[in-house]
Formats: sequence, structure tokens, C-alpha cells
Amino acid sequence: QNSITYGGKIGYFPGHSWYGIEAEAFHTTPHIKSFADDPTTSSVDPDTGAHLRITTVGVNFIARYPGRTLQPYIGAGVGAAIARIGDSIVLRSDTDVATAWNVLVGLRAFVTPKIAVFTEYKYTGATFKFDQALPPDAGFSGNYRAQHILGGLSYHF
Repeated sequence: QNSITYGGKIGYFPGHSWYGIEAEAFHTTPHIKSFADDPTTSSVDPDTGAHLRITTVGVNFIARYPGRTLQPYIGAGVGAAIARIGDSIVLRSDTDVATAWNVLVGLRAFVTPKIAVFTEYKYTGATFKFDQALPPDAGFSGNYRAQHILGGLSYHF
């Protein structure tokens, strides 16, 4: 399900070079609408969704064009994704921490020598296992794949 994503990042580009690393953390709530593959033909109640919260903490390698005003960039990284599924009609709350990966592409535009605006497309993935979500002591796993369109301000020091 669609949701708002928010977070922050800090980066280091040695000697203002074209490559660098950044650490990031972001949070989103892509709640599960339904566990039915096709609500019109499934025997599963279509209202069996669940609340899902995911916080991702990671490190990215970034390559960017070192222009003065416009800086397109690409990157890839790994990290940890912490997922929490809430109680619902058929589930009990459970948490999992999984290895996450992402690829990204973006564009940064300086509006002053120290402040820039950016927009970024990020594709993130992880596989979660909720071992205790189904009573008694059963669970399920699933692949998480998310597309994020992000924007924000950055300060350069």
C-alpha cells in the first residue's frame, strides 16, 4: 500500500570528489491491505490486512557528477530493515530484522553555495520472517519490495 516515507542521511565525499558514502535512516508504513491474492475469488476475508511499519538503516556508495549547480547521482547500498507487524483479525504483533538492499538515482540542484534541493528514486528490498505472527507459534515470510520517490533539502559543510 502507498505510504509516506521520511528520514535523513549524512554523507562524506573525500575532497569533494565524484564518489562518496552516505549513511541513512528512513521510516515508512506500507500497511498490508489484504492477505487475499485476488479479493474477488479468494476464500480469505479481504479485510484481513495488517499494520506494517518498516525502519531501514543503511550505508550507500554514491557516484555523482560534480557539477556546480546540477549534480545527477546513482548509488547502491545495504543495511538493516526493522519491520513490525501489528495485531489484526488473524495476526498477532511480531517484529523481524532483515538484511536490506537498495539502488537509487537522483538529482541535486544547488540554490545557494551551501543549500541544495534534491529528488531521488529508490528501490528497496528485504525478506521478512514473522515467525510468531500466527497463533499458535506459527508464522509466515514475505518479500518486501518498495519504490520510493523522495525529495528534500540538503546542507553542505
